Amino acid sequence: QVQLVESEGGLVQAGGSLRLSCAASGRSLSAYDMGWFRQAPGKERELVARISWSGAVTNYADSVKGRFTISRDNAKNTVYLQMNSLKPEDTAIYSCAAKVRLSQLPYNYWGQGTQVTVST
Repeated sequence: QVQLVESEGGLVQAGGSLRLSCAASGRSLSAYDMGWFRQAPGKERELVARISWSGAVTNYADSVKGRFTISRDNAKNTVYLQMNSLKPEDTAIYSCAAKVRLSQLPYNYWGQGTQVTVST
């Protein structure tokens, strides 16, 4: 079973950048497809970006396309989310999650989440 820990988020001004990382332990991250989710107050959780186990395939929510980049380093057992041109509407709790690769199983391993706040 894999355990996930996100890096600390923070407070950023609109237009700024922030990189989140998600470190895995307990099992090799290469066994999992990974995703970054976010949830803002009063809103449903949203899949922001996802990346296949090898890193070959990535997908993004329309709201972040062109601004966010998901990447992974399986040798370091870490997944990243680079967030550029941040907007106040990006304010949310961000969580990384893992699902068994090449399966239809849901994301069922989650980090604790980290707060990202974008000020005007």
